[in-house]
Amino acid sequence: MPPRVIALLIFDDFQILDAAGPIAAFEIAARIAPGAYETKTIAAAPGLVRSSSGVAIAAASLASARRCDTLLIAGGLGTRAAATDTAALAFVKRTAARARRTASVCSGAYVLAAAGLLDGRRATTHRSRSRDFQRRFPKVRLEPDLIFVRDGRIWSSAGITAGIDLALAMISDDLGEEVARAVARQLVVYHRRPGGQSQFSALLELESRQDKFVTLLRWAGERLHERLAVEDLAEKSGMSPRNFARAFSAATGVTPAKAIERLRLDKAKSELETGGGPIETIARGSGFGDPERMRRAFLRVYGQPPQAFRRIARPVRRPVNSTPGLRR
Repeated sequence: MPPRVIALLIFDDFQILDAAGPIAAFEIAARIAPGAYETKTIAAAPGLVRSSSGVAIAAASLASARRCDTLLIAGGLGTRAAATDTAALAFVKRTAARARRTASVCSGAYVLAAAGLLDGRRATTHRSRSRDFQRRFPKVRLEPDLIFVRDGRIWSSAGITAGIDLALAMISDDLGEEVARAVARQLVVYHRRPGGQSQFSALLELESRQDKFVTLLRWAGERLHERLAVEDLAEKSGMSPRNFARAFSAATGVTPAKAIERLRLDKAKSELETGGGPIETIARGSGFGDPERMRRAFLRVYGQPPQAFRRIARPVRRPVNSTPGLRR
């Protein structure tokens, strides 16, 4: 079987980690499973392409990736210009029709959307771009707080390091979970944040004027077994429920109820992955009350039942160092 060609589209002022992260993941996978992948960078103007950091990467022509298996579009400051490049957009549209899958990292979603590939589809991008993205592309069913989204043959991911999560998910699809785990270990990254996982940690990075919500979320995180209704959160914040809900949503981009559910999900998932007791106990401790309610939340947000995370948490018997084809 010939290697799967992974073509990464870059442009002036692309974000270098959007490109380098997935490239490294596929490169390591190809060492673990020889011949699995061939990666190439491409651009509308081939040659050295300058990233926003000033570091340049050599890119081949668009025509060189006409029959790629996977088309991956980087994000970065240059996406605004790339999303108006008619030659690049025509190439993306034509290639996506033939490729097995097409994906974006971070603001690369602007290019997919401008090519019309996200209309009516679920997608995500960096949380800081979500409002602008929704305004520009109202036909896209944006999921602004997810790590990555897969809608049929079209994938999209959140900011920067989420491109590695996206690549690991693709590697798992192609070569199996064990290889994806080995790649993650070699990259020294957490294996592996599922697509449904929230960009919710961003809530802990609010600007100083919103410190009261950071404190509130930490307070709530220690009391997830309690009811934690909007009224409880508003009282803790010293606000009326209506004003609190409006202010919280404006500051964080999610409703208070969704925020609490995400905290509960994060706690439950963490306990499942570390073998934290029976599912019934985890459901009670994280505030879901019963396993069925927790199962519905997991399916809605992660696309998998709680038991799947317990399976993922099991260690791989073979260490990375013993994997054929991998050298440090």
